[in-house]
Amino acid sequence: MIDLTPAGSVPSRKGPAEYFTGTVRLDIITESRSPSQVFAARVTFEPGARTAWHTHPVGQILHVVSGCGLIALRGEAPRIIRPGDSIWIEPDVEHWHGAGPDTGMCHVAIQDVKDGSGANWLEHVCDDDYLMPAT
Repeated sequence: MIDLTPAGSVPSRKGPAEYFTGTVRLDIITESRSPSQVFAARVTFEPGARTAWHTHPVGQILHVVSGCGLIALRGEAPRIIRPGDSIWIEPDVEHWHGAGPDTGMCHVAIQDVKDGSGANWLEHVCDDDYLMPAT
């Protein structure tokens, strides 16, 4: 059986304020469906928008589609990410990602869901961590 979800049939979602700073739009590509546990979404960040600190129980893949953004691991300076970059984040590594201060960014986020959760959300990223010079 093939389950085809026509383009545009799943409404965009606003990124919840408890998990994001700024304006973020989530376009779900696929929710996890048994027996698969894969979740994927296109995430669009307006300039200055970003995730809160978080981890993933089974890791995460990010693929940058457009714009210029940032990603940082806890205790490290942000790194610049650009279209075509694919990033693997190891399981349980604290990190954040989002747009640059003056540029929007869109990426596809792919992760497995474990025990009903694809992410463990922590505190918001403070401006000092976000505005730290990127490498």
